[in-house]
Amino acid sequence: MLINLTDSHWDHEVRELLEDTFYYNPSEVDKVMDQYRASGSQELYVFEDQEEFIGIIGFTMDEQNQLVIAELVIHPQERLKGYGRGIILETIVLKNPSRIITITDEDGADFFRNIGFQITGLPANEEGMEQFRCTYEVEIDAEEE
Repeated sequence: MLINLTDSHWDHEVRELLEDTFYYNPSEVDKVMDQYRASGSQELYVFEDQEEFIGIIGFTMDEQNQLVIAELVIHPQERLKGYGRGIILETIVLKNPSRIITITDEDGADFFRNIGFQITGLPANEEGMEQFRCTYEVEIDAEEE
């Protein structure tokens, strides 16, 4: 189940998940959390299963109804169990985007490729890391038309 993290009483759990899975630098965690608190356009959700925080998705919706993922984090012990795909599917149901876009590294691109995203190589970032643009065109269900 996706839970919108507008309430700051989840800060400790979110911080732990971000530190354990994605950011090893506490100042980077602070920056990410402050970014979501300050922006009205950015949304942060946690995926909870059996009262455990399994993963996080952070995104914006742009003016073309595209969902732009900034964060997709799964706890290391819960990876390869389908949670990442499940979080994206729940987010599609929740936000009904026309397209999903994210920029990621090679490992992230492999994940997104495996769940149906189109992958395009991009120039390396400032640190010299290879980057990829991952795009998914959301199909409209025939019953919804």
